Amino acid sequence: MQPGSVNAGRQNRTPEEMQAQRAQRRVLDELTQQKVLRAAYSDRQLQEVMVDFWFNHFNVFAGKGQTRIYLTEYERDAIRPHVFGKFRDLLGAVAESPAMLFYLDNWQSAAPEGTAMEGPNGRNPRADLRRRPGQTDRGNPNRPGVQRRPGMAGANPTMADLPPALQNRRPRGLNENYARELMELHTLGVDGGYTQKDVQEVARAFSGWTLTQPRQGGAFVFEPRMHDNGDKVALGLTIKSGGGKRDGERVLDLLAKHPSTARFLATKLARRFVADDPPKALVDRAAATFLKTDGDIREVVRTIITSPEFLAPASYRAKVKSPLDFVASAVRASGADAVNGLPLVQAMRELGMPPYGCQPPTGYSDRAEAWVNTGALLNRMNFAVALSSGKLRGVTPSSGVDQSTIVSQALGGDLSESTRATIGRATTTPQAIALVLGSPEFQRK
Repeated sequence: MQPGSVNAGRQNRTPEEMQAQRAQRRVLDELTQQKVLRAAYSDRQLQEVMVDFWFNHFNVFAGKGQTRIYLTEYERDAIRPHVFGKFRDLLGAVAESPAMLFYLDNWQSAAPEGTAMEGPNGRNPRADLRRRPGQTDRGNPNRPGVQRRPGMAGANPTMADLPPALQNRRPRGLNENYARELMELHTLGVDGGYTQKDVQEVARAFSGWTLTQPRQGGAFVFEPRMHDNGDKVALGLTIKSGGGKRDGERVLDLLAKHPSTARFLATKLARRFVADDPPKALVDRAAATFLKTDGDIREVVRTIITSPEFLAPASYRAKVKSPLDFVASAVRASGADAVNGLPLVQAMRELGMPPYGCQPPTGYSDRAEAWVNTGALLNRMNFAVALSSGKLRGVTPSSGVDQSTIVSQALGGDLSESTRATIGRATTTPQAIALVLGSPEFQRK
């Protein structure tokens, strides 16, 4: 890249393009704020925990290309409605979501030569996908510009019939990204018993699951001309040719009912609610509930939070709060009134957890070691000081809350002697509140 080329590119943008980019940034700013404000103030706290859990499980990264323009509908339409429903419904909504299709590149996944679904005259429609807009094909009765009567023999979809996004797309062959993460991260787990051959076969099943106008906020579409129409065998399931979109649906059906999926999800949910290394007996019962109820997430969560393990003394404060948990609980416990969520979002960035900012598809870690280090604890204390002293713009501390209220209501009065002694040396109420929010006890849940 030549010096100044970036600035030159910016200067070449039209006013309309610059306005559209500003609008996208505003939407992302508002989305990140609503995430932390919902976590702090929602009356439906368990639902917000589950929205965060499932978004993280099906993570997409706002910084990848145009993924950010799909984030609002992704969380609103694919994640939030299904957090307590059937896992198969959630899995299907995510599979068809523009955000996931773009993030893991499945919108570009096309059948290898000779395997795409053919038109009525036997023509390979990938030839149409390769043809540039306006390019003619002499001798082809289906070339653009040739008028055909409805039902005329040989009438076959051509470049002009494709969505505009596909007209400018050169097929790149199969993309295995989504197929791999679907099994490794979304369902079976890394030890779920699948092979590289299974990854390839699943990728074939999802070829043609694409987008209209992918870089302009388009929608899901199944494009038969990009789909691998051959026989497939994935995880022991034989999928005969000719199924079209149903090929991918059958893979989702299989994965949603698989015992490895039940165990993988039961482990992750038990880790979120109980301990970094949850008891095997609890995981076994949660997985059994998943299989018995056809993947009913509500019943799996019920099994976990009503279990003896959840209520056991060993589970008390066994988990370290993530940055989102910490920021939201600090705002809630202190009674602060946040009319501006940007300082809270900035705090999460400084704590290492920018909303929608996890680049790898693994999502943010749910283990203590990811969040416990000297720098992170110092940043948490700095946030506690800024929050309690009114130094966060748009966030007003409560005049009716003091350190005793927080200790009683948020910590159940349970503090170590050393923590009590430290708080007792505070000379002002804001200082004492900051010491409570920054205490070792407040970092755990």
